[in-house]
Amino acid sequence: MIAAILSDLDGTLVDSTGAVLRVWRSWMADRGVTPPSEHPHGVPAREVVEMLAPQLDATREAADLERREIADLEGVIALPGAHDLLDPAAAAGRPPVAIVTSCTGPLAHVRLRACGLAVPDVLVTSERTARVKPHPDPYLLGAHELGVDPAACVVLEDASAGIAAGRAAGMRVVAVRGTHDDDSALAGADEIFDDVAAFLATLPARMLT
Repeated sequence: MIAAILSDLDGTLVDSTGAVLRVWRSWMADRGVTPPSEHPHGVPAREVVEMLAPQLDATREAADLERREIADLEGVIALPGAHDLLDPAAAAGRPPVAIVTSCTGPLAHVRLRACGLAVPDVLVTSERTARVKPHPDPYLLGAHELGVDPAACVVLEDASAGIAAGRAAGMRVVAVRGTHDDDSALAGADEIFDDVAAFLATLPARMLT
């Protein structure tokens, strides 16, 4: 029996790829930072700044990046299954849902609203735990606030850091391809689906076991 569903946000429920890349490319150009071969996914902005530009004040730059990302919502859309998962009207008979994201609180709220998605009662954002993904702390906090056993939770993720966090929390991890072209970043997940909608189609059967 599934006690709760804990879902990542970007790449799992929301496609923000275009906006994220625009913001980071603009920021790197402004700061004279060499772009990486592949942008780190599922990692808080402060940690990315520390990796790419250790000479800069990571806290200040992360705040600037947050402002830029909040202002750029062009092309940010809900992915298949997101509305169904978060729709309060569909909650009857389903496990409770939390969002666990590496976004800050303000950015998560803005992206959810931009997509017309409901904000769940439990929203764990990057500033709420001392350690972030790939550590288990964010997912453990989500389970605690829902009042459920972590071992009875299912995690929905699309990033390697999030998959590692869910596994470290002792939860079953379901990876969704979302915006990925291949499954290389999804290694370590217990299952892989094309999107959240495909996972939700299996939920009635899962609730019987």
